[in-house]
Amino acid sequence: MADLAHTDEHETLGVDNRKLAMWGFLASEFMFFGALISTYLLYKGRAGMPPPYPRDLYDIPFTSISSFVLLMSSLTMVMAHNALTRKDQANVRTWLLATAMLGMVFIGGQVYEFSTFVQEGMTMRTNAAASGFYLLTGFHGTHVLVGIIMLLSLFGISRRQGGLSEAKGLNLELVGLYWHFVDIIWIVIFTVVYLIP
Repeated sequence: MADLAHTDEHETLGVDNRKLAMWGFLASEFMFFGALISTYLLYKGRAGMPPPYPRDLYDIPFTSISSFVLLMSSLTMVMAHNALTRKDQANVRTWLLATAMLGMVFIGGQVYEFSTFVQEGMTMRTNAAASGFYLLTGFHGTHVLVGIIMLLSLFGISRRQGGLSEAKGLNLELVGLYWHFVDIIWIVIFTVVYLIP
């Protein structure tokens, strides 16, 4: 009877409350990105707006490589989590750093793409499609940047405290959930925005 009365301070529904909160946050973010994607789709083909349109400037091979880099970062995130379950602290740090670096490469590609588009004459003010494009992909890039900061924070905590413990393993799992979400949203954005005419 005493065992039934005792509950972990972070569990009331059988799932850690922090994990439940992360899932709730990601669900709200999914709706947020859904609204941004819908807005872009409403304006992307609207006639009567001054060119250039985003679809006129896409470099699909370049963006495909950048997308592949971001998707590979999901693999390195899984490797970091697996290393933590094996208590291999050196590899935890290696894979966290690799994930952050791949995220930085993706951000660098996005900055290059944006600067190229601006040089071609497409700014936020050019037309509604351009505004929708920059808003959608820019917010995604901001989410990737936040993820990189979280990854580097975990890397720093791991170095300073001699490694991440099982007790702090959930922190890595929560960051991993966020990172995988960012990657999945990019797959949706890349498919809907870049590949569907």
